[in-house]
Amino acid sequence: MLAWLSLDGRKLLVTRVLRTFAYGYLAVVLGVYLDQLGMTPVQVGLIFSAAIGGSALMTIFWSLVADRYGRRKTVATMALLMAVGGLLFAITSDFWWLVIGAFTGTISATSSEVGIFQTVEQAVLPQTAPDERRTWLFAIYNTLANFAGALGSLAAASVGFFAAQGLHGADAYRPLFVVYALIGLVNFAVFVTLSDRVELAKVEGERRFLGIHRSRGTVAKLSVLFGLDAFAGGFVVQSVVAYWFFLRWGFDPGTLAVIFFWVGVLSGLSLLAAGWLAERIGLLNTMVFTHLPSQVLLILVPLAPVPWLAVALFLARMSVSQMDVPTRQSYTMAVVDPDERTATAGITNVARTTATAISPTFAGMAFSAAALGLPFFIAGALKLLYDVAIYFTFRDVHPPEELERRQRRAERVVATGAR
Repeated sequence: MLAWLSLDGRKLLVTRVLRTFAYGYLAVVLGVYLDQLGMTPVQVGLIFSAAIGGSALMTIFWSLVADRYGRRKTVATMALLMAVGGLLFAITSDFWWLVIGAFTGTISATSSEVGIFQTVEQAVLPQTAPDERRTWLFAIYNTLANFAGALGSLAAASVGFFAAQGLHGADAYRPLFVVYALIGLVNFAVFVTLSDRVELAKVEGERRFLGIHRSRGTVAKLSVLFGLDAFAGGFVVQSVVAYWFFLRWGFDPGTLAVIFFWVGVLSGLSLLAAGWLAERIGLLNTMVFTHLPSQVLLILVPLAPVPWLAVALFLARMSVSQMDVPTRQSYTMAVVDPDERTATAGITNVARTTATAISPTFAGMAFSAAALGLPFFIAGALKLLYDVAIYFTFRDVHPPEELERRQRRAERVVATGAR
């Protein structure tokens, strides 16, 4: 099993699983926890934006200094900050301290990766496996994360257990943030054991943003389009959606835990299907043609007249919406030169994270104004625009393995005709 993957690659899978388990339950309880602390919807949206914005700022900062610091030390330091952020959320009820905790860049409001972790891992992973396994590796990387996030979502139901032990209100949520901090420490312990081979192509600060050569135009276009997609996605990050279910239908943490468990399971299964589908119709086609129907379903969620239908539409949406993630990552790493991968990962991830940080505040304002469906409508419309734009921009740009497959098919056709 995974014999083709190096030990460093396997360790990165472990750290990813641990983090996304924590992200899974955090996405479910964060909005409800902040509500229990007495925060207004606008304040909740601002803290979500601070969490995502802090992630973007940390990514930029570490990108600029990591040439002197190294990949291994960079992710190890961020793991320590993850522990600090978790502890701040566990011990304080003050709005501004929570904003500071969110700005550590390690508090996930989206159930997905935050900070520099993904940038470093995305750049390292291609060198831990053969090129022909790259898309499958990203599929496995994201599938394991989704399953771990699903289990994490289910763990959010432990709030009921803590309440039964005598913890009331917001206090019943605090132990989950302590566990979050401990997971940060375990990540730190694993990161410091990575080999020197992860430093083969260092996270070079200035080169990360200025050292791209042949692929400057490609990276610029990808960054703009990924930013549009991420800005749209920020309106419906999982913390916002969980908060919406709480406000619109009165779902408690136990119900939300079950819903987002199935979200993680369905998303994880779809990621495995993404690798299979990409081999047959191509990375870009998989990205676009699985993404389009998911946005239609997203727009329908707030129109559902009963809660079970809203849940069903959301689950249907999540069963296909994440298939673009491993294909997008693989496509991005494939269409640039190997020595540009770290820079490309940094720029595109900063573009996505920065754009995502803006939207939750507006979602909170919409909730405060009782326009509960507006974030879904805006997100769906903008994501449909992104799908059309990226397809027509990159339909003639193919990864090397797809060009090789086309060439082999053409050679077989010629050979068959010659007979």
